[in-house]
Amino acid sequence: MKSLPLLSLIVFAPWAGAALLALLRGASPRTCRSVALLFSLSTLVLSVFVLASFDPARTSPQFVERHAWIAALKVHYHLGLDGLSLVLVLLTGLIAPAALLASWRTGRPRLFGALLLTLQGSALGVFLALDFFHWFLFWELSLVPAFFLIKLWGGAGATRAAYQFVITTVGGSAFMLVAFAAIFATTGTLDFGQLAQFGADGSLTAKLGAEGGRLVFFGVLLGLAVKAPLWPLHTWLPPAYAEAPTGASMFLTAVMSKMGVYGFLRILWPLFPQQLHDSASWLLALALGGVVLGAWAALRQTDLKRMVAYSSLNHVSYCLVALFTVACAAGRPGLSSEAATAALAGTILQMFNHGLSAAALFCCIGVLESRAGGKRGLHDFGGVRSAAPIFAGLCGVALFSSLGLPGLNGFVGEFLIFLGVFGLSPISAAIACLGLLGTAMFLLTFWQRVFHGPRAGAATGEFADARGHELAVLVPLAGLMLVLGVAPQLLMRLINPLVTAWAGHLVLP
Repeated sequence: MKSLPLLSLIVFAPWAGAALLALLRGASPRTCRSVALLFSLSTLVLSVFVLASFDPARTSPQFVERHAWIAALKVHYHLGLDGLSLVLVLLTGLIAPAALLASWRTGRPRLFGALLLTLQGSALGVFLALDFFHWFLFWELSLVPAFFLIKLWGGAGATRAAYQFVITTVGGSAFMLVAFAAIFATTGTLDFGQLAQFGADGSLTAKLGAEGGRLVFFGVLLGLAVKAPLWPLHTWLPPAYAEAPTGASMFLTAVMSKMGVYGFLRILWPLFPQQLHDSASWLLALALGGVVLGAWAALRQTDLKRMVAYSSLNHVSYCLVALFTVACAAGRPGLSSEAATAALAGTILQMFNHGLSAAALFCCIGVLESRAGGKRGLHDFGGVRSAAPIFAGLCGVALFSSLGLPGLNGFVGEFLIFLGVFGLSPISAAIACLGLLGTAMFLLTFWQRVFHGPRAGAATGEFADARGHELAVLVPLAGLMLVLGVAPQLLMRLINPLVTAWAGHLVLP
């Protein structure tokens, strides 16, 4: 098994499925849906083999595949996986088939499945590539299927939302591409491992020069910050998530929003530790803006999808708060490595746990919308709990996981983030608590207005309980939220050695 190129299989199996769907011109819709689901499950199946041989104690990349590719540019096809990558590969493997199942009755299933599989393979390439050349190819290729998924199957404002999404993210990526062109011209390599060594010993900054290093840093930062998204570069997010079809919304919030945070951890921090430290205070202020303003913006929404979209901004911003707090404290005398370890571990757990809960919430809104003839307003429902108790229970698990209720998976990541941030910057932790208050208010408002009270609006008629493909999506996701809430060590053991090593090297060159 170790001789197999497992990581290449993980990346390209979904693309093989997309190619097969392109050839199945005369196939029935059921066949197309089944083929798409089968290939989307390949990530989860292959991840089991990776888990069986993965050594959490090793912090260097494992299952490495490295082959010469473009000699003139010294580009190698280079894949590798550590605890951070593995967690996100597992998340992608869970969300992709869930998104397809949630879209089982979507029209034009052959094209929809091919686009979602292409998006899945692109995201996996981002999480596994260790050379900027093909990492950037995967990064940009993910925009193409996402654009068409939003535009072709989205709501009334889908076209505008799709173009805003692509133009904003491509604009940020252009700055990052120019920055890496400067890095290549200076160092002669695009390999993340070699560049991380140059960043650790300060030679990358020395080669670029003080001013050049700052400009290149900001170019990379802008490309990642737009995708994360870092407030106030988030303006593409609410319309994109709200207008996208249910399956695409699930994948966008659960997986694509994590690509930016992953880039901060994999690229920006290792290559530019000094520049990140110097800029961390104002970046932390922006991240806190995302936490607080994202939650309070969600509270003002009456469209349930826009509410959950702003909730995603709020929850992803917790990851950025933790990262920038640790970066701000790096090199400081008396730095608590325990606090830094907690904050970084919480960041990775939050990325995974938010992916589960946010995807489940978008699926639940899709169920509400399908029952109500396209309506999804906060005041369009009432008393759904009495009409559909099973659906209400599953949606309640996702809501209270997102709220951070102890015993559910959302609590663990947020607790570790606050534990670490409070140990490094009590003022930042106190400000972030305003976001927790806003989160509690809008999620409880969602729960009370939609599921409790007298049956009203769309719930006055026959509101069927969750069934079939809806249960196939929500039951596994809710089960994982419960399991990881009481046994977070299932994920923690994969990342603990890695984040401990990160925290132990927070000494600036």
